[in-house]
Amino acid sequence: MSALGYDGKVAIITGAGGGLGRQHALMMAKRGALIVVNDLGGSVDGTGANSSAAQVVVDEIKAAGGEAVADHNSVATPEGGAAIVQTAIDTYGRVDIVINNAGILRDKAFHNMTPDLLNPVLDVHLKGAFYVTQPAFVHLREQGYGRIMSTSSAAGVFGNFGQTNYGAAKMGLVGFTRVLGVEGARFNIKANAIAPLAMTRMTEDLLGALKDKLDPGLVSPLVAFLAHEDCPVSGQLFSVGGGRVAHVFLGETNGYYSPTLSPEDVQNNWDTITNRDSFSVPTDLGEETALFLNFFK
Repeated sequence: MSALGYDGKVAIITGAGGGLGRQHALMMAKRGALIVVNDLGGSVDGTGANSSAAQVVVDEIKAAGGEAVADHNSVATPEGGAAIVQTAIDTYGRVDIVINNAGILRDKAFHNMTPDLLNPVLDVHLKGAFYVTQPAFVHLREQGYGRIMSTSSAAGVFGNFGQTNYGAAKMGLVGFTRVLGVEGARFNIKANAIAPLAMTRMTEDLLGALKDKLDPGLVSPLVAFLAHEDCPVSGQLFSVGGGRVAHVFLGETNGYYSPTLSPEDVQNNWDTITNRDSFSVPTDLGEETALFLNFFK
């Protein structure tokens, strides 16, 4: 089987000045992608800015024989998102791939969570993905091809103390990805998401002894595949870290039905409702609705 290459495909990678984004950019550029390296160059909590972060990665790519351009716009505003996409259009004339990777942390236990901790996290992770992907989506639809990859997190899918803001944003990206998978299908646009576990500046204080095994470069092979034209799936979520890749899916038990359902029915049939011995994995709203119709026959 031949090596996966990108043959001049143009990829926007946000938050690519370090960590996971940098690794994605280096790997995909080595395989022939033209990279828009977006990074505001801020701190982990999103404050400050340093335009050199993106340029350093661009210089690395070019030194290795690849092609890239730096972009320093913020993903957190509609204007910034549009400007990032415009950088791709102005420099390379097109966009084929969007990798939503930009992120910040402002952790706090829920009872101490404040709007100044909530809103910036939503702005960067969830709204930022929207603001970059939507203007790109216009071009992807017109050309009948595109790949979109968003960075979710186990903190959103499974929960983690002190991260209601981050978890809400990251689980929001799962819903974002599911709908893009539906809307993009007839235009050959595939959207997927990852929940990565890797040693970066955002996680270095959280991983303990595991951090030596969680090279961020071992996340990029999955991202590179999901961003490739051979990617076979859309609207899906994958767990990845340390060389392990797994499919994360949302299942639904067979459940319990009564046309006269009461609170007592729920209580008395709780074991049936929660029994995972048999379950379904709907791929869209239509399939989920069909599970109800089976009871109404």
